[in-house]
Amino acid sequence: MCNRFGQIVAIGFAALFAVSIARADTAPVTPMPVGAALTTTIVALDSAVFDAYNRCDLEAFGRYIAPDIEFYHDKGGLTRGRAKLVESIKNAICGKLRRELVAGSLEVYPVKDFGAVEIGTHRFCDLSTGRCDAVARFIHLWEYSNGSWQITRVISYDHHALGA
Repeated sequence: MCNRFGQIVAIGFAALFAVSIARADTAPVTPMPVGAALTTTIVALDSAVFDAYNRCDLEAFGRYIAPDIEFYHDKGGLTRGRAKLVESIKNAICGKLRRELVAGSLEVYPVKDFGAVEIGTHRFCDLSTGRCDAVARFIHLWEYSNGSWQITRVISYDHHALGA
């Protein structure tokens, strides 16, 4: 009986040891930035995602987009899924428009245990004319998971011509 109990205890300790070694081998998850660091992070992400958008680097753009994204557009309706969103950017934006963030318009707010909300205004420039006379507001919901960020929801609204 004692021998059997000793085997069970030994197996239990071996299992705990194996779990502790497995945990030691996994990289620690970087905590989500807070305060000014969160704003700096979201500003950098906005710049990176729209640099890819403007260059029509759809592979890079897609890395910032969650697979199950929901994109709500006041003029175009709802687009669901990364593949459909990337395809719509390819067809409607690439080679036609450039996006510019309106300076001073960006606001960033933390979402507890999730990520951040980014709110701002951007304008769109027609590449054929060089005119930047279309403007809209946007809300991006960014999710922070396993040390990386992706946009999970977008609301793009109030699209209008400048001065209208």
